Amino acid sequence: MNYIIRNAREQDMSQVLDLIQELATFEKEPDAVEVTVEELIREGFGEYPLFHCFVAEVEKKVVGIALIYYRFSTWKGRSIHLEDLIVHESMRGTGLGSALYAEVLKYAKSKGVRRVEWVVLDWNTHAIDFYEKSGAKLLKDWYLVQMDQEGVHNFVAAL
Repeated sequence: MNYIIRNAREQDMSQVLDLIQELATFEKEPDAVEVTVEELIREGFGEYPLFHCFVAEVEKKVVGIALIYYRFSTWKGRSIHLEDLIVHESMRGTGLGSALYAEVLKYAKSKGVRRVEWVVLDWNTHAIDFYEKSGAKLLKDWYLVQMDQEGVHNFVAAL
């Protein structure tokens, strides 16, 4: 199969959003996506981009993405967070996910970061096996903590 891994462009964001929606459905949260194409363009391609995105392209169609951004660790310094690695369902098992993953790690190495991190659902055993075989470590003694917009609003309102 012929594919290209490249940096995303503004005009890719509609297809990127389609893949984000596909991931949400896969993760059993089909109604959770609130981000828009306009937000992706503004936040990824504005004066101070908040993320970088790689796309996998087959026959001029975006069929996979890896969306990353910088974080700062008080212990390690600059690191990269892999927010999502998504491959269209019809393209899974073709090596595109591995190619996107490799692109993220090559990028991280080129930027001299000390850590790349991401989260994976505990039931996604295929992904977990892949990550462990690649040398990644699953930190099972840590909890992912989040507060949604309503929680932030309620907390601040109670101050």
